[in-house]
Amino acid sequence: MAVEVVYRSSRDLERLFMDKAEADRHDKMLELAELLAEVLQKAVPSLTEQQVEEAGIYMAKNRDVFAKAFKSQPDALSELLNAPAEVAEPVEAAAPVEVTDAEPTKPAKAAKTPK
Repeated sequence: MAVEVVYRSSRDLERLFMDKAEADRHDKMLELAELLAEVLQKAVPSLTEQQVEEAGIYMAKNRDVFAKAFKSQPDALSELLNAPAEVAEPVEAAAPVEVTDAEPTKPAKAAKTPK
C-alpha cells in the first residue's frame, strides 16, 4: 500500500496539490483575488459580487502582467489582449472558516517498503 502526501489550500478546500509550494502559490493568489475583489467592489459598487470575484481572480492570476503595466510598461497588457479568452472558473462561495491558533498539521510520512 502506497502513501501519497497531498496538500490543500486553506482558501480552496476542493483542490488538492502534490507540491506544497504550488498549494501555497494558489492560496496566495486566492488571497490577492479576494482583496482585489473588495477594492473593485468599493470602487465600482454597481458590479455584482460574481463580477468582482471573477475580475479579482483574473487580475490575481495575471498579477505579473499587471505589475509590469503599473511600472510604466502599459504595453505589457497587450499580452492579455492577444491571449485567448480565459473562461472564469466558477468559484464556490464557501462559508468563511475561522482558524484558531492550532498547530499546523504535518503530512503523513510515506510508509517504508520492505526490502
